[in-house]
Amino acid sequence: MKNFSDLTEREVLAIAIASEEEDSRIYIGFSEELAERYPATAKVFQEMAAEEDGHRRQLLELYQQRFGQNLPAIRREDVKGFLSRRPTWLLQNLPLDAIRNQAEAMEKDSQRFYVTAAQHSKDVGVRKLLGDLAMVERSHGERASALAEAILTESARDEEGKTAHRFFVLQYVQPGLAGLMDGSVSTLAPLFAAAFATHNNWSTLLVGLAASLGAGISMGFAEALSDDGTVTGRGAPLIRGLVCGLMTTAGGLGHSLPFLVPDSWPNAFWTATAIAGVVVFIELWVIAYVRARYMDTPFLKAVAQIVVGGAIVLAVGILIGGA
Repeated sequence: MKNFSDLTEREVLAIAIASEEEDSRIYIGFSEELAERYPATAKVFQEMAAEEDGHRRQLLELYQQRFGQNLPAIRREDVKGFLSRRPTWLLQNLPLDAIRNQAEAMEKDSQRFYVTAAQHSKDVGVRKLLGDLAMVERSHGERASALAEAILTESARDEEGKTAHRFFVLQYVQPGLAGLMDGSVSTLAPLFAAAFATHNNWSTLLVGLAASLGAGISMGFAEALSDDGTVTGRGAPLIRGLVCGLMTTAGGLGHSLPFLVPDSWPNAFWTATAIAGVVVFIELWVIAYVRARYMDTPFLKAVAQIVVGGAIVLAVGILIGGA
């Protein structure tokens, strides 16, 4: 790899041309990614892509005047410490704020590159163009804001706000709620069955840990592999899988950890069981609240469904354990 200071002006211009072309393609990708969910913001990125393509043409014209038609085979990946871009496949199914932050980081990286390149350039014309482009990249934040003001009308902002809320629910709330419900409810039966079969806190804790971690791993993989988000728009499968898996584990651990109460304590089993029962009650009401808050389920209906269902599973575990 080459140091930036060792690059010739020809190589600097060649890298700048390739970088502007890639940035334009990335913005077009953003536009296509957001077209269905956020059409107004997608148009903003279309405008930004057109500007980047204009920069590429300016740089290419200067290069052809100075060095002819042939561009050297050098990429920015060949330069130590040079700016880099995330692969486009990693930018799919991202929330709107994440895409905007990525675009802002790209503009800042480009600005630093042009400032550094201008400082190393000895040709007056090249230095002037690179300096001008640095100023343009610096002003892109204001330009993006101006485009947003012109394109994102109040109705468009309201619509995109609703879409963003829906995306948040689909990518985070829904898989998290599914995981919390599974972890909180499905682990009740094996945990309390072990508790009432053994009356031993340590053994019960081991069963609870195994059930919670096993359910978390299973639910995480199931959520991530069931839908890649391309058709349904539910977001990145890795994020959904992590959210679902972690919430499943948390739901099971909540009523398992009370059995850390040492067996040597007086009434240790009943103390741990009472604490676990309180935790279960809190978990079920939290689930009911989340369903009412984000899933438009009437609160009393959510309470009836979750609390009654959880009570049935708990009773089944106790009956089996006490048999």
